[in-house]
Amino acid sequence: MPLFIRSRQPQDAGAGGADPDGAPAAAGDTAAGTPVPGPRGRFGLLRRWPRAARGVTVGTTVLAGALVLFALLLPNRPERVHAAAFLRLPAEGILVAALLLALPPRFRRITAGVSGAFLGLLTVLKLVDIGFYQVLARPFDLVLDWILLDDAADFVRESFGRGGQVLAVAGAVVLFLGLLVLMTLAALRLTDLMVRHRPAAVRTTLVLGVAWITCVTLGVQITGTPVATRANADILGNRVDQVRAGLRDARVFERQSAVDAFAKTPPDRLLTALRGKDVLFTFIESYGRVAIDDPAMAGPVGAALEDGTRRLRDAGFASRSGWLKSPVTGAGSWLAHSTFLSGLWIGNQQRYRSLTTSDRMTLTRYFRRTGDWRTVGIVPGVRRAWPEGKFFGLDHIYDSEHLGYHGPYFSWTPVPDQFSLEAFERLEHGKKDREPIMAEIILASSHNPWSPIARMIDWDDLGDGSVFHGIKKQGTDPKEVWRDPERVRTEYRRAIEYSLRSLTEWVERYGDEDTVLVFLGDHQPVPTVTGGNAGKDVPVSIVAKDPAVLDRVAGWDWTDGLEPAPDAPRWRMDAFRDRFMTAFGPRGEGAAAQAP
Repeated sequence: MPLFIRSRQPQDAGAGGADPDGAPAAAGDTAAGTPVPGPRGRFGLLRRWPRAARGVTVGTTVLAGALVLFALLLPNRPERVHAAAFLRLPAEGILVAALLLALPPRFRRITAGVSGAFLGLLTVLKLVDIGFYQVLARPFDLVLDWILLDDAADFVRESFGRGGQVLAVAGAVVLFLGLLVLMTLAALRLTDLMVRHRPAAVRTTLVLGVAWITCVTLGVQITGTPVATRANADILGNRVDQVRAGLRDARVFERQSAVDAFAKTPPDRLLTALRGKDVLFTFIESYGRVAIDDPAMAGPVGAALEDGTRRLRDAGFASRSGWLKSPVTGAGSWLAHSTFLSGLWIGNQQRYRSLTTSDRMTLTRYFRRTGDWRTVGIVPGVRRAWPEGKFFGLDHIYDSEHLGYHGPYFSWTPVPDQFSLEAFERLEHGKKDREPIMAEIILASSHNPWSPIARMIDWDDLGDGSVFHGIKKQGTDPKEVWRDPERVRTEYRRAIEYSLRSLTEWVERYGDEDTVLVFLGDHQPVPTVTGGNAGKDVPVSIVAKDPAVLDRVAGWDWTDGLEPAPDAPRWRMDAFRDRFMTAFGPRGEGAAAQAP
């Protein structure tokens, strides 16, 4: 309880032999700092060691002040956390100090405690924001993001084991409770200090207030950072607006989801130009524009795309590529998948829940509605019950437990991409006398943390996946990789190359005249890889051997090959569904659909 200890300097007991508290002086009292017999217990020991008591008092006060200043000045974005950020004048701290000095004692202490607890909560929110910016390049949403905390815990367990998850969760709980308690005690401690030294506290508060106003007026900065700040008020104001927008968004989304240009189209008039074709919609995890545009990655990834284009061309396939703007970045793959398939902008969990409990027709459900395709899902990232799979209109779902894989996990990734694609061939595509297939395939090897990474082997050697045990042992350790951002970027790039090669080799090996492949990235990787770039573009490509398929999209002006040009058309991801269905429906006959 050092925060509440008020040390007293030893005084002359005088003729009465009493100490300053009125107690008789103990025999043998000597000069300050000399240990003397006294009462037992913490307070007794401090009275026996007055200099130590004073040191504890001063040290506790300094720590309390540092803690409060840290909480007031801590930014909520990682790129803003630097030395200059902690050399500012916080308006909120000055105003609260003035309020506490003006209040009567009873209300002062209550206000101090509440203010400290609130500051603790604000600090927790800032730390969570920093984490969200590191992964999702956006702040935590107080209305919509609570479910993501559970997903984060699962990700830690799947990447670093059960022990890592327990340590992470325990650490988070201890940090949360510790900040609340310590910040409350620190606020009370500083309030007591101000009251004991009221004249000095009043003068200091007045000087700081004048300094804040002066710095705002003159625009004083330190290394580009304004000295006077009201960042905490701005954060709270933004949160209020965010909550209002989140509550209002449900009504907006309801109106948007009621509009569907194909809802009344008869089944025999849907996707007519693709009848008899196997249509594969394939997502490559975290395959973002940075993999193509970043100078450090453009060479190797560009070479992989060029090699894939050449190999497919030699096998008789042609391809076209463009850009889509994803609703998310860093994580949230399911939001991107549902945006692409539903034709609605699914940018948060509230919209996703509303979508998956509605009767909205997705691109996959429209294929099923025609009655001319068997619809299947290859989803190796799914390791638990996935009731939303029925919403997407899939006749059969192959998750990580049903692909026949008996190899190891690669951190988060349950099944390497090459094996997932070979399993699709074995379980569905390679069957004789089958009906046409529409497949949603989600390749997971390029999922964060990109360490260790599988590597390509001969397709005939895949077996049941046991061969990957040896490959994993040769891979990198994610704990080592994530100590160096450059190594993270390198491993990310290698993972993307592996996914691209797995997919293009599968098409080269198993594709035929009736194969139509649409593959794309679901979102950009985390800011550690993008370098803080807030762009949300992902590549998208169409591959087919039948020239009539690509003739249908000639009006899209996409780039020839698997690598989109920097100035290739860029659409919102929710626009793809309707443009695709228009291009390959009766209205697309005779001329390619034009992008609105």
